[in-house]
Amino acid sequence: MAYLVKQSHRVPAVTAPVPVDDSLPRACVIGAGSSGIAAAKNLYLSGIGFDCFELGSDIGGTWVFDNSNGQSACYDSLEINTSCPRMAYSDFPMPEDYPPYARHDQVHAYFEQYVEHFGFRHTITFDTTVEDVSPSADGRWDVRISGPGGTETRTYDAVLVANGHHWDPRWPEPAYPGTFDGEQIHAHDHRSGDQLEGRDVVVVGAGNSAMDIVVESSFRARTTTWSVRRTEWVLRKFFLGRPSDQGLLPPGWVPWWVTALRLRIGALTAGSMTTYGLPAPSHKPGQSHPVQSERIRERLAAGAVTARPAIERLEGDRVVFVDGSTAPADLIVWATGYKVSFPFLAPELIAARDNDLPLWKRAVHPGLPGLYFVGLLQPIGAVMPLAEAQAKWIAETLAGDYVPPSDSVIRRQMAAEHERDTQQFYASPRHTMEVDFDHYLWDLGRELKKGRARASS
Repeated sequence: MAYLVKQSHRVPAVTAPVPVDDSLPRACVIGAGSSGIAAAKNLYLSGIGFDCFELGSDIGGTWVFDNSNGQSACYDSLEINTSCPRMAYSDFPMPEDYPPYARHDQVHAYFEQYVEHFGFRHTITFDTTVEDVSPSADGRWDVRISGPGGTETRTYDAVLVANGHHWDPRWPEPAYPGTFDGEQIHAHDHRSGDQLEGRDVVVVGAGNSAMDIVVESSFRARTTTWSVRRTEWVLRKFFLGRPSDQGLLPPGWVPWWVTALRLRIGALTAGSMTTYGLPAPSHKPGQSHPVQSERIRERLAAGAVTARPAIERLEGDRVVFVDGSTAPADLIVWATGYKVSFPFLAPELIAARDNDLPLWKRAVHPGLPGLYFVGLLQPIGAVMPLAEAQAKWIAETLAGDYVPPSDSVIRRQMAAEHERDTQQFYASPRHTMEVDFDHYLWDLGRELKKGRARASS
């Protein structure tokens, strides 16, 4: 049964403090975005003592407009690309009066309600930087933090990394040849249409943010050029009047080709982008992370957006493309993705070179016991329910209710899962963490049952 159907009603609020069981391991959660609060909630309700450190002054991570942590990529027109029921945590549905695809402020309000409902806001320490996480001499983890009270180091049995992967902008490398007289920003720094007003704008990239900015620019800029190096299959957000990610969903245990088939049907019914001057995609639908837009075709057809191929060079106040065409430009917006990075972990300890970091169930590094990653995956769908499932699994591990398989089994499964997941998509830094939403939840749920049986034997 698909995850959408398994969502329950909103569980009762937690009105009394949950006591900490001092016999259990103590943990540290890094970040209070959508993954961090899922981790904190599950640890809290399990009676596991922990600290949650947040760089900014609010919860919600990238969904906080102008977040004081400086890491949010939120812009004023941002709305979710996954429908509300598919994005919500399993025991806390989004409000019924939300639109099918919620705005960023509604998502942030939902996270606020989630924290208040389960009563764990007091566990989060704001305006605090995690400077370093290192193995301690006794096999635990030393965490150095810096905040209003100064700098100190605390030792934990476990560390749950939930610092997100949409905050460290990836710029073109190497940079394009030539010189440019105008302004260049990354999509991470786009906030509103005011930045585009009356300008000659070139947006580079083919993802969801790129298309959002292109559409916004088409209403505000003098000219809007969309540079696409590799054309994507652009899905529509609605199909037959309903959000396109709802309806008849395959069970999580079905093979990948069933999900890919659904994506192919959606892409083909949405229509080809070649009509608007873009080359045909060099991959099949389902071989890349899905992108959606209701308005990009409309704005291309209206002539408000000019599609161009990849950039060849920059030339003063113009951009030259590989087909020899040019476009005026005084602003380039590089919607070229993000790097996966952990500034508090030494690179020699762990690093995601080219965004590639194999993990067991996208959460566990077998060589670093006690270190967990929450939300470090890119699902075909929203990350929140998957981060929630990871958090529940980790909490049961720390509480002793779940026992993992042997190290050899973990390593063998990790290698097989990584090869399977990466081969389903074309080679790109954006696909190194890609998973199938429903299959991942089904697979992790199956492993959780096995681990509970091991714990009780």
